[in-house]
Amino acid sequence: MKVFVNGKLKVLKEGATLKDAVKDEAYQEGSLVAIQLSVDTVTRTTNDFELLTEKGTMVLRLDEGSDSELFRNKINKIQGSTARWVNRRLASFGSFQTEIEVSAESRMYRKYDCFFSLGGGDNHTTYVMIAKNDHRGSYGAGSGRIGRITVGRHLLNDIAEGDNILEIRPVMSETSTENVEVTSDLSYKLEEGYSVSTNVLIELDPRAPMAAEHLLIAASEGYFEVTEPVGSFLASSKRIDADLKQEFSTVREPGSVTVRNEGLGNGRIFVYKDKRQVSPSHSSAGKVTRGLSLVSMAKKGDSITTVTDPPRILTVGMTQSAGEEYLAVAGIKQIRKGDLSDDAVVVEQIPERTMDVLAAGSVETFAVPRDRIYKIKITAKDDATVKFFRRVTGMDHKSIGSAKVQFTFEGAQMITFHGDDERGKSLLPQEQFKSVKRGDIGVTNQVRPMRGLLGIRLEDSKSYGPTGEEAYGTNIVGKFLGDLGKMLREAESDKPVYITEADI
Repeated sequence: MKVFVNGKLKVLKEGATLKDAVKDEAYQEGSLVAIQLSVDTVTRTTNDFELLTEKGTMVLRLDEGSDSELFRNKINKIQGSTARWVNRRLASFGSFQTEIEVSAESRMYRKYDCFFSLGGGDNHTTYVMIAKNDHRGSYGAGSGRIGRITVGRHLLNDIAEGDNILEIRPVMSETSTENVEVTSDLSYKLEEGYSVSTNVLIELDPRAPMAAEHLLIAASEGYFEVTEPVGSFLASSKRIDADLKQEFSTVREPGSVTVRNEGLGNGRIFVYKDKRQVSPSHSSAGKVTRGLSLVSMAKKGDSITTVTDPPRILTVGMTQSAGEEYLAVAGIKQIRKGDLSDDAVVVEQIPERTMDVLAAGSVETFAVPRDRIYKIKITAKDDATVKFFRRVTGMDHKSIGSAKVQFTFEGAQMITFHGDDERGKSLLPQEQFKSVKRGDIGVTNQVRPMRGLLGIRLEDSKSYGPTGEEAYGTNIVGKFLGDLGKMLREAESDKPVYITEADI
């Protein structure tokens, strides 16, 4: 059995399912898969057919009933038919044989109606007729109405005797709801000629590097989560409140991917199904070049596996030697900084944005010894507190983050790190601690002047938190699991301490 998967031909065994089709493809378990049905399958189910003539293409929408079913069954005989006569009332194509019973019934035909007729009362010479204006007539086939021309009606004035119907084919739009099904059920059985899309491929726009990077970060887990499905677009608000600036904007065509760069919902990602005008508040992040059917039919809560071209270029978390190999594949020159040894771990990359890296053709990889990266564990249940901490430390978009030392001295009960006063305004007080232990990590919430400040407790206390605030002014974030004594010995004001949740 032959099927197409993400544009590539695959030969599968009879009775194969989506599980067989998605093997070795970019696909996140649980996300949507789109199945575009074969021509034969769509012919049996769709009501829209393209009539390709020498003067252009018309679309015929079928009625329900026996005459429309007869049309489906006779498509192979009807295509290739010639316009035998054309006048002010009719265009007639034929002839071909059917099993229509002769009837002299007269009826009213409306402009653009499509129906059968029998030449000389003989079903061996059956014709397809298209009404060019309203009229009453009897054409030997009873009612015989097939449907109506809905698109390309102007061509009826151009068609002349001798013109042919070159081909009749079902309307097979990738975004049509009639010939595409979506599912996350991998037991779905496939048929010959089906086309499967397991992901969307987004070609990034180099003219908006910030928006493109925002999209790369949002899709870093391999999928796009739909939070707002609207008639003209899908949107994901999983990563809003971003630091973005106005960048290149253009007309939003179907498949366009944009990022809101200002105002309410700053950072929201949009994928368009319909054309919309230019908006300066929408930066052009890229365009869907494959898998638009997934966009067309996804609903709220669905996830769509996402592949980008180019992929994200980030070496943070790699060793210097692994980073060099990784960058070489992309044709990027590595410039080592910090610890230059092969096994040192990269903690910063300059430039960090993928499009800036590609434009420069080189990147600085700043590395430190592995034991200079300290393990932490985030335990807070409050989403806002966790989001704040990850954002301020950079752990929301890379595996190793950092916190810049604000205040420390020998014998201090805590060490504090610069935070974000503005974002700290949104930190509501959470459940108050009864006591804190050495190594607890916290942040000052909005009720205290130093809101947004980060800290690590160095001594147990029942009264004061990791930033020196009382319980009502403290939100506990998590726990420092690394060698706290070593970190304190190396800590310097305004210098970063590197932290991670991963096993480095």
